[in-house]
Amino acid sequence: MRPSGRKLNEMRPITIETGVTKHAEGSCLIKVGDTHVLCTATIEDRAPSFLKGTGLGWVTAEYGMLPRATNSRNRREAAMGKQSGRTQEIQRLIGRALRAGVDRSALGERQIVIDCDVIQADGGTRCASITGGWVALRLAVNKLMKAGLITSDPLIDHIAAVSCGIYAGQTILDLDYPEDSEAGTDGNFILTGRNRLVEVQMSAEGASFSREEMNQLLDLAEAGIAELVAAQKAAI
Repeated sequence: MRPSGRKLNEMRPITIETGVTKHAEGSCLIKVGDTHVLCTATIEDRAPSFLKGTGLGWVTAEYGMLPRATNSRNRREAAMGKQSGRTQEIQRLIGRALRAGVDRSALGERQIVIDCDVIQADGGTRCASITGGWVALRLAVNKLMKAGLITSDPLIDHIAAVSCGIYAGQTILDLDYPEDSEAGTDGNFILTGRNRLVEVQMSAEGASFSREEMNQLLDLAEAGIAELVAAQKAAI
């Protein structure tokens, strides 16, 4: 009953290719079905000014979508002179999610910037950005450790994200765009590799949902996160 023909609990195909850019300290191209996101990590030798003298590091993110990532062209936000509210909300979400898996004292007073650029969008771009962003972050941290610039691993656990929702009255995993645009309930679930919740964004788009349905969505999310974490491990 899904437009793609997938089972209710079936993820789209997941691939993560690392080392896809020459200059970034960490990079990957993550593909979740037809959603493709380029994620890069840049190490900066100093933390933001509000952390000066604290001994704590910082992880932040920027997010963008190429003009023809969707079925019609979107103007570049730089050409419009400002970022949209959606873009700002998504990049803050990515940063919050990734920081949840970082021991900032072990990172030291430096900043790692994760850039997530959507090449092609078919639903779940923020989730793919978080999942791929963690891989880029992991690769950048590996370089810090190899160079002896940090002595202990600041990454506490994997961080990954997946969408779940209620489509045509059924709870489903990993919504693509046709499902996302018609879902009665839409949610994004961010979890650690140990199934600890980091953040859940859920809203009733067309109809309210029950506690039982929310539990079903969380069960689906846990299964999806397990697949994403396995893909992260295989990539690194």
